[in-house]
Amino acid sequence: MGIVIGIDVGGSTTKIVGINGEQIQSPMFITATDPVTSLFGAFGKYIYDNGIQLSDIEQVMLTGVGSAFVDSPLYGLPTDKVDEFIANGLGARHATDIDQLIVVSMGTGTSFVRINGEKIEHIGGMAIGGGTLQGLSRLLLKTHDFRQIAAIAEKGDVTRVNLQIGDICNRPLPDLPVHATASLFGKADSNASQEDIAKGIIYMVLQTIGGAAVLSALNGPIKDFVLIGNLTKFPQCQEVFPNMEKVYGVRFHIPPYAEYRTAIGAALAYTRKCHGFQ
Repeated sequence: MGIVIGIDVGGSTTKIVGINGEQIQSPMFITATDPVTSLFGAFGKYIYDNGIQLSDIEQVMLTGVGSAFVDSPLYGLPTDKVDEFIANGLGARHATDIDQLIVVSMGTGTSFVRINGEKIEHIGGMAIGGGTLQGLSRLLLKTHDFRQIAAIAEKGDVTRVNLQIGDICNRPLPDLPVHATASLFGKADSNASQEDIAKGIIYMVLQTIGGAAVLSALNGPIKDFVLIGNLTKFPQCQEVFPNMEKVYGVRFHIPPYAEYRTAIGAALAYTRKCHGFQ
């Protein structure tokens, strides 16, 4: 089998990865002004940087909202599309040996995909994600660059903007420790620093996503959540989700190449089919 290329085409960003056998090969991220430019730029740079010949490629698999703009084979190569939610599930499932889990794909918005053995099912989503974080940061911080937002937030103190249980009660409540958040931005005032606001925005988005993920599995057996997408790169994930694990008694997993898991899943959709899986 030759190299299978998985490409996750967003509105202006494209993630591309090669699967050679079972090996993930050189994931790459490209940004452009439109999805078609982003797609062709990513593909060209990927094969050039990795010394790949077109004849080495067995299949190209596309997914993501931007893939709707592509209706012909890529450079004459065999090209197919895979449902984004299936790609999310396959990419996340490839990173773990857990049979029952929910994939939390933190993109512009957030989607939830439930995996039960070989069954992959989209169960819903929410309009809060990276787009929310960028939009609020444009308004309040005058930047939408993820790296800059994260860097500003590193110096912030979220307890200066978020109201905690300990601020309104001198002892823990049932199932809620004093450090749990009672109200996002509930303590913010007009003198809040840029650093505190940045951290508050990130915490708001991550905590809202985490809480919704937990609710999506309410009254069911699933306690494991695999986080994928660009927001997994925020260092604040290592603060927010471990605290939520303690409060809710669940487990949040961030796999290697978490931001590329949808592209990985697209490639795996082809390799699975070749091995008899549907």
